[in-house]
Amino acid sequence: MLKKERQLLIMKQINLHNRALSSDLGIMLNVSEDTIRRDLNELSANGKLVKVHGGAISKSYHFQHTDTETYAIQEKTRIAQKAATLIRNHMYIIIGGGTTVSALIRQIPTDIQATFFTVSLITALQLCKHTKANVIFLGGTIAKNSQISTGGEVISKLSEIHADLCILGTNGIHPEKGITDSDLEAVQVKKAMIKAARETAFMTISEKLDSVERLKVCNIDETDYLITELTPDHPMLKAYQKDSLKVI
Repeated sequence: MLKKERQLLIMKQINLHNRALSSDLGIMLNVSEDTIRRDLNELSANGKLVKVHGGAISKSYHFQHTDTETYAIQEKTRIAQKAATLIRNHMYIIIGGGTTVSALIRQIPTDIQATFFTVSLITALQLCKHTKANVIFLGGTIAKNSQISTGGEVISKLSEIHADLCILGTNGIHPEKGITDSDLEAVQVKKAMIKAARETAFMTISEKLDSVERLKVCNIDETDYLITELTPDHPMLKAYQKDSLKVI
């Protein structure tokens, strides 16, 4: 495989899942971790991604990113339009971070009168433009690269909240394996976010359907809404059509 082709595949994985481990990329592309590290260093030097210990993350984690840098922006905008219909005045909403969440915030009416809880600095800053909304950042230990707070303090605060709705993006989703992620601390926080809300909605582009990351967040039947850019009757969503889950 040529280096250019390999680096394109690396970028696709990072844009699709927001982060990738060097070890996983090496296995997927059948090359050494040293080769992957050189690729990541080069891509980082060219401003394509953010190199972190053990791998890399998407530039979309940073507040300064633009729509032109967002992977599958049209699909995420369609998802955001659907998800926005779940949000109503006077609701208490727990909301995560990521590019699909960012697209959702742009679809929420700026005069919404709701209370938002978030662990994402980027999400909190975006929501501040909604002048009639209450925005509560659940602070803890800030992961400097993803700009998301994690740890026991955040989980403790979430245990005291009884929200109407939790809205999260996904890294991996599979009808049997459930919702999965690759970051242990993020998984623990997501579990607490789900537990703190009466209903949970997961948003994902269809490219992530049937994909599995290393760590489990929850089973499919523990969620209430699955929102993609596809129509609910699309063949790719057939396996997700369960009595407990509403596909939008």
